[in-house]
Amino acid sequence: MLEIGKYNRLEVKKLSAIGAYLVSELGDILMPTKYVPEGMHPGEHVKVFIYLDSEDRLIATTLTPKAQVGDFALMEVKDSSSVGAFLDWGLEKDLLVPFSEQPRPMQKGEKYLVRLYLDRSDRIAASAKIGKFLETRNIALKVGEEVQITFYEFGDLGAKVIVNGRYAGLLFKSELYGKYEVGATVKGYVKKVREDGKIDVTLRRGGVQDIVGGKESFLRVLSERGGFLPVGDKSPPELISEMFRMSKKNFKTVIGNLYKDGVIEITKDGVRLR
Repeated sequence: MLEIGKYNRLEVKKLSAIGAYLVSELGDILMPTKYVPEGMHPGEHVKVFIYLDSEDRLIATTLTPKAQVGDFALMEVKDSSSVGAFLDWGLEKDLLVPFSEQPRPMQKGEKYLVRLYLDRSDRIAASAKIGKFLETRNIALKVGEEVQITFYEFGDLGAKVIVNGRYAGLLFKSELYGKYEVGATVKGYVKKVREDGKIDVTLRRGGVQDIVGGKESFLRVLSERGGFLPVGDKSPPELISEMFRMSKKNFKTVIGNLYKDGVIEITKDGVRLR
């Protein structure tokens, strides 16, 4: 079945002066000459991206868009008009974000996390209203399970995140170690699946694993900084969080263990690799 806004593998029916015609159940689809690979011939199958052109005709291209329908992606606003904002997504025809799909007016030159969808006319569009696309039912995740989280909004409670590309999640401010931008994707862990179907996540693995991972992180940063860091017990939690993405409590445990193991030397000015 032909999927608009996604990659399809279609058979070449014939070549003409304006391009190649590809076979589909919706009729022949033109792939303009500029997208036709050299040496292509009738009967061959080719992987193409299908979308509607400015006159709402199905078009095939071998160009690679930054995202397909159903994907979340960070994109830059190229321009705006009376109908909405237009995003650069790697194709000649820019991607529209209607005003109704903007939580706040989008600004030219700024980047936004959006989700691609098909409108009622099968035109590909994008929405910055991320929450309405996230699932809150039949969540097949367990507490402690490793997941991929993508940041899409920051607020008083913490960060709203997309879990595994499909679920609604929240990373509380107390769990937010380091600085992250909208669209950043990192590894996290399921802390709790709430009754409303939303997921509390954490960046920490918990228990002994936190300390082991913390040691590795600390030693990596220490090595990258030439074997010395001006940090210690009196360093502010915010600095520790930004540098090592761990709590002040775990930081003190980590350097204490490394000191006992003879790996580091603790001085009045900081920590030095032995």
